[in-house]
Amino acid sequence: QVQLVESGGGLVQAGGSLRLSCAASGSIFRINYMAWYRQAPGKQRGMVAVITSDGSTNYANSVKGRFTISRDNDKNTVSIQMNSLKPEDTAVYYCNAEVASIDGYAMNYWGKGTLVTVSS
Repeated sequence: QVQLVESGGGLVQAGGSLRLSCAASGSIFRINYMAWYRQAPGKQRGMVAVITSDGSTNYANSVKGRFTISRDNDKNTVSIQMNSLKPEDTAVYYCNAEVASIDGYAMNYWGKGTLVTVSS
């Protein structure tokens, strides 16, 4: 089993910054990718940013130029620096990872989420 634990959420004013982090622990052979998703009230969960094991990244159009995802492969952590935050960024942010076991099976895991609230 693998556990993902997020940290860093909170309340921030519009235009401010927050940094979220997620640490993966448990039975990990390799993490293929790590990502951040978010879910605002009444909306579906959607991908915010993803980073692969070789460092390739992809972002939702709504956060390009404002958010930066990074990871530490040695520590099995992923972070997202969120700048120029807007009220519409308010959501529960979830860490997501695809983890491969030594026998070759890959499974997808989710953290419990951390709330980010951006006030106007």
